Amino acid sequence: MASAFQELKLRGMFAALDADGDGYLREEDFRELVARWGRLPGVDPGTELSARVETLLMGWWAALLEAGDANGDGAVDMGELLTLVDRLPAMVADVTATADTVFDAVDTNGDGHISPEEHRRLVETWNGQSVDMTGVFELLDPNGDGHLSREEFAVLWRQFWISDDPKEPGNWLCGRLPSQPAGA
Repeated sequence: MASAFQELKLRGMFAALDADGDGYLREEDFRELVARWGRLPGVDPGTELSARVETLLMGWWAALLEAGDANGDGAVDMGELLTLVDRLPAMVADVTATADTVFDAVDTNGDGHISPEEHRRLVETWNGQSVDMTGVFELLDPNGDGHLSREEFAVLWRQFWISDDPKEPGNWLCGRLPSQPAGA
């Protein structure tokens, strides 16, 4: 069962995914997420990366529906989302593959690194709005070199989705948690 910390962490992600704000995730919410990702530079419609992003996001929707839609209504609430989260530790390869596609979508200049600006764009794409990112990137950058390598990003991504340890930096990957004040 997901811990209270994991639930806190994923409440923000749930709200970001719930495009219409009705308290349920539906296929339309994931289609909206695909559209948001399609507005990133390099994820232009018809490109290989656009197809990968859509396949990835809609694949996670299918997995979420299968794992969490216990009543078969085509909608997933927060409790049902946590059912899939419970399965993620056994799905490390899938989570890492997701990180790889997200990395490619966010690394807009193709230099093999995610800069603070590219990271901000990632968080704002997930959230569909501007987000206060003050001090967040510095918490994520393990060696202080000013960017995230593909390997560093994959570790942070796994921490965000799987970790129950509030001290792991990956918890900040998708932005500030509700209990994390600016500059914390």
